[in-house]
Amino acid sequence: MTALLDIDLGAIAENWRLLGAFAKSETAAVVKADAYGLGAARVGPVLARAGCGTFFTAHLAEAVALREVVPDARILALNGLAPHAAADFLAHDITPVLGSLKELALWRAAARGLERVLPAFLHLETGMNRLALTARELETLREDATLLEGIAVDTVITHLLAADTPEDERSQRQLQDFLAKAAQFPGARRSIAASPGIFLGPQFHLDLIRPGAALYGLNTSPAQPRKMQPVVKLSAPILQIHDIPEGVSVGYSGVWRAGRPSRIATVGVGYADGLHRTLSNRATAYFDDTPVPLVGRVSMDLATFDVTDVPANPGDMLVLLDARHGADELGQEAETIGYEILTSLGRRYQRRYLGA
Repeated sequence: MTALLDIDLGAIAENWRLLGAFAKSETAAVVKADAYGLGAARVGPVLARAGCGTFFTAHLAEAVALREVVPDARILALNGLAPHAAADFLAHDITPVLGSLKELALWRAAARGLERVLPAFLHLETGMNRLALTARELETLREDATLLEGIAVDTVITHLLAADTPEDERSQRQLQDFLAKAAQFPGARRSIAASPGIFLGPQFHLDLIRPGAALYGLNTSPAQPRKMQPVVKLSAPILQIHDIPEGVSVGYSGVWRAGRPSRIATVGVGYADGLHRTLSNRATAYFDDTPVPLVGRVSMDLATFDVTDVPANPGDMLVLLDARHGADELGQEAETIGYEILTSLGRRYQRRYLGA
């Protein structure tokens, strides 16, 4: 018996529409990491039919795969332009997000070789200190306009470092820094807001928003005015139920012992499937409308739940993720975030796509 992962594509499209209506800017879709683990090949076409014309991936390989299913969309690769990769970007009509003078030189050389102007997004550093053009590199660009010859700067972007904490003053400082730096590229669009930044207010929406996690039902910020539509339901059949006496342990190392005569249900989901080991003795599933605790260690392929107080039987389903207890809540139990829960979902589930 196989665990079932239901993914509501209609809810993802509705979340995209809600975000666009809220921000009133062009609304892109971030589908990196295989659409946060939910399947970019299925998510991409649904969003394209809903009206999305711009998609962000992290890597070029993700962008190339996405091109197969959204042939008419603009696709960008956030992680920049590696040496010798320009030909692949051009062959698949992928726009790079350039974050260094070296990357600009590579794209400029490609444009010169083709004798035409090539579009690009530029990533500007405002505080994250990961991938982006630094203040010194921007000064070099200001001093030497030839460094942008053959490149049409369509949009400049940056990334907020603390948008999930609305009271953090660094977001406002980043916005002002970004606007000042973006003025160096007159006519270029500006984009600063990924999912959490969208909910910081209209001053952060600018010309383009880049939702990712919010599309997939995650609550990305305390400032979020409404919950996104739930997208994922994960349910697993009970493989066996063991009746154990008080004092008997369950699972590796015996880290949980029954405090009473108990019924222990085993399901075929473990840390290889994205049920993190840190959820040992901490997670919650549901049998019908009743929560049941995970007890004992999560192992690679199995987890055990205390079903003493419910009329569960082998073959019945326990729900590990749904609207009541979603990736955000499971992430809290695992001492991580909902993003990691979604992107960790394994490939052994029977995936059912709904609402396409």
